[in-house]
Amino acid sequence: MSASIFFRPAMALFSMLFAAGLSSVALAEEPEYVLSPGDVVRITVFQNPDLTTEARVSEGGMLTFPLLGSVRLGGQSVSAAEATIATRLSEGGFVRKPHVNILPMEMRGNQVVVLGQVERPGRYPLETFNQHLADMVAAAGGISEHGSERVVLTGVRDGKQIRMEVDVASLFSDDGHSRNVPLVGGDMIYVERAPLFYIYGEVQKPGVLRLERDMSVIQALAAGGGLTARGTMRGLRVHRRDERGELQIMEPGLDDLLLPNDVVHIRESLF
Repeated sequence: MSASIFFRPAMALFSMLFAAGLSSVALAEEPEYVLSPGDVVRITVFQNPDLTTEARVSEGGMLTFPLLGSVRLGGQSVSAAEATIATRLSEGGFVRKPHVNILPMEMRGNQVVVLGQVERPGRYPLETFNQHLADMVAAAGGISEHGSERVVLTGVRDGKQIRMEVDVASLFSDDGHSRNVPLVGGDMIYVERAPLFYIYGEVQKPGVLRLERDMSVIQALAAGGGLTARGTMRGLRVHRRDERGELQIMEPGLDDLLLPNDVVHIRESLF
C-alpha cells in the first residue's frame, strides 16, 4: 500500500501531538535559559524580602539591584546570574551566605519567529528550559491543514548561518529525536505550503488539490472524485514544466508519480 495513504493520518497525529506539546524527549541534559536584553526577571533573596526586585535587563545587559547598583546579568544563565548577585552581596558585606533565586517573568530577549502554514504565526519567546523545534511549532498551534510536511529552520550557530529542512514524518522514526533540534534566540521557523497539483476535464471534482507524498496518477484521479460518465482513461495527459520552464505533455502510467504543479487532464470519451 502506498505511503501516501498513511501520510494524512500521520499529519493529523503530528498536529495533535504538537498541540498537546508531546514532542520528542531530549535524551541529553537541557541547557539553562540565558538572560538577554529585554527580559524581565524577579529576584528574591532568602530571608531578605526587602531585596525582592522585579526589573528588566537593559540593552547593555545591565540590571539595577538594591545595594549593588548596576549588575551585568545579560549573557549569563539563570544559575550564573544568581551566583553573581550572591557573590556581590556577600563580598559587599550586605548579606551573609545569601541564597538568591531568579525567576524569568518575561522572556523577550530570546525569541523565535514562526512563519508560514501554522495556526498562529508570530514571534515566540524561548522558555526557561531549552526548547526544541517541535515545542515551538506546538506553541504556534501546530501545522495548519494547508501546511507542508517540510519545516525549514534558519539561524546562527557558532557564528555561522545555518539552514535545515526537517521532514515531518521523519520525527516519528526511531531516531527522530536527532532531528528535533534545540532552538536559540533569533531562529526562524518556516512551514511551507503543501505542494499542489491541478486536475481538470471529465472528473467529478476538478480543481487544485493537495499533492500527497508519493502520489500516483491513479490516486490523483481518486482525489478528484473519479471520472464522470463521459470521462475516459484513454488519452489521459499530464502537463509538466521542466527545469527550463518548457512545457512537457506526457501520457503517464497509472502508477507513475506526480510532481508539484503537475496538471492532469481527463478527456471526454468519443463513444
